[in-house]
Amino acid sequence: MESRLDYRSAVPEAIQALRALQQYVDRCGLDSKLLELVKLRASQLNGCAYCVDMHTKDARGLGETEQRLYAVSVWREAPFFSERERAALAWTESVTLLSRTGVPDDVYQTARRQFSEQELVNLTLAIIAINSWNRLAVSFRAVAGSYRPAAASA
Repeated sequence: MESRLDYRSAVPEAIQALRALQQYVDRCGLDSKLLELVKLRASQLNGCAYCVDMHTKDARGLGETEQRLYAVSVWREAPFFSERERAALAWTESVTLLSRTGVPDDVYQTARRQFSEQELVNLTLAIIAINSWNRLAVSFRAVAGSYRPAAASA
């Protein structure tokens, strides 16, 4: 696959705005491993190979296990996830697939039992951010496998 264009250089101000949102989300107080699971699940749903590659690498760098990473796409059937992670993954799916799900009340109630108001808004912002990145990467064919984690690059 070949990239269609470099969206980062085409609109650097807009990309900087997205990066600012991402920096906020990454520092909002939610667990980094949880955020990587959310990013991975949304990226799977959106068919973003570049972001799946990125977030599996980043999750491994945080100590996430291969077993759990392999099971993210089937999290409902896998016993490896906490109730909080399950609520976050269900919320991620529902918000990502908004036009299909409408974000039902039962998914919201489950998420509210696990997350404070502030945490749930921050989790939703994290989902908004990864969906934005996914849409850019898929639309312009970002090449999977080219991502190098910051720690590996240093």
